[in-house]
Amino acid sequence: MNKLTKVGCSALCGSLAAISAANAGDITVTGGVDMSWISLSNASTGNPIGMGSNLTFKGSGELDNGWTVDLTIANLNASAYSAANVDIGMGGLGKLNINQGNSGNGLCGYDDKMPTAWEEAWGNGLSTGIKLVCGVGSSMNVQYTTPTVLGTSLVLAVAPVMGTADTADKTTGGSGSDSNGKGYDAVININPSLGTEILSGLNLYAGAGYTDVHANGSTADEDTWEAVGGITLDIGPISIGYGASGHYTGEEVDSVYNYYKQTMFGVAFNINDDLSISYGKHDSYKAGYVTSDIQSGPNTRLVEVESVQIAYSIGGASIRLAETEGDNLHFSAGNNKEATVLSVALAF
Repeated sequence: MNKLTKVGCSALCGSLAAISAANAGDITVTGGVDMSWISLSNASTGNPIGMGSNLTFKGSGELDNGWTVDLTIANLNASAYSAANVDIGMGGLGKLNINQGNSGNGLCGYDDKMPTAWEEAWGNGLSTGIKLVCGVGSSMNVQYTTPTVLGTSLVLAVAPVMGTADTADKTTGGSGSDSNGKGYDAVININPSLGTEILSGLNLYAGAGYTDVHANGSTADEDTWEAVGGITLDIGPISIGYGASGHYTGEEVDSVYNYYKQTMFGVAFNINDDLSISYGKHDSYKAGYVTSDIQSGPNTRLVEVESVQIAYSIGGASIRLAETEGDNLHFSAGNNKEATVLSVALAF
């Protein structure tokens, strides 16, 4: 981490000046690079060498009333701006987050919470077509997180207009005449340890999302709904998890599957502080309304992805290896592929 300079964070928190003045804070920058090699079966690999570079700028400050304000700006590959978000820590009142749609809020943060040594089962080298839940996470949104009481916290997020992201200061994005209106997400997290060590690693979560759909410009006839739920458990060096999610598209026209259902499973083992291995499986299933215009065989309605991964850390460097296999990718019968991905990551 390289500290660039100190600034007065009142510049970052000008909109909060009416609440309290801000003390001087820090702006810092962190970076990293990922270098990968990939091999694909049943497909043309092309040049197997890849590289990703990332920069993250962070600003932090504290108001006179004890509240904290944190700004995060993410620049992804080739220093391309990704998104920014502001966290306002309000002590015993909880936390507020204003987000430009970086897929971290609402249901997007819970699309797949299974334990893994590196990435989700579907996140290594294969384009799978799995239908993940996302809710308001990819749109400009505001999220409120309650304080944790008896191991339980609640997350509430709203996007005034779905489908808009990275809206600039003093501007608007989208309009009420577009096909999508407001979106709402709610997620509950429960750690029912009740002060006992045996349940300290148990976590339950469940969430739902709703999008108001306008008839103008939309293929959907009804509003869309999403839901997700799961359980994870840490027992010493072993972590296991199971989850399920679903998405109702709102489309009731002929030749459309209007439901998608997902199930996911993961288990990870930390051999020591530096070495871990994992196995993950994620299935996505088309369901709902079907007509004779669509093939209804099982191989056109089910995508199955499995991944075995290993990760090893050496200081600021990480070496990761994933072997991933996918069947009927993008719901296409016989579209079966395997990917081997080797990655070396360096953090600065």
